[in-house]
Amino acid sequence: MAYKILLSPRAQKEIENAIDYYALYSTKAPQKFVYALKDSFDILASNPFFNIRYKNIRGLKLKRFPYSLYFVVNESENTVRILACFHNKRHPDKHPK
Repeated sequence: MAYKILLSPRAQKEIENAIDYYALYSTKAPQKFVYALKDSFDILASNPFFNIRYKNIRGLKLKRFPYSLYFVVNESENTVRILACFHNKRHPDKHPK
């Protein structure tokens, strides 16, 4: 059963900011970041039941990039709502809750 991936406005903005940041330093890094995101979305669509990080919020680290996706799973609607794309080196107090 495939889950539908939904992006919150916050996650969309954080993803755009990451792509813009990588574009400042490389021509290929933004594309690789998008590929890593797509791979993570594919993983979540097939099996979103990763470790719970806080209450019902789960997390998945992106491959090759210092970002994690924080999301909630709605089994009745078969959706995964991505709440944030958070840089792992940011202060832990700023993690999404």
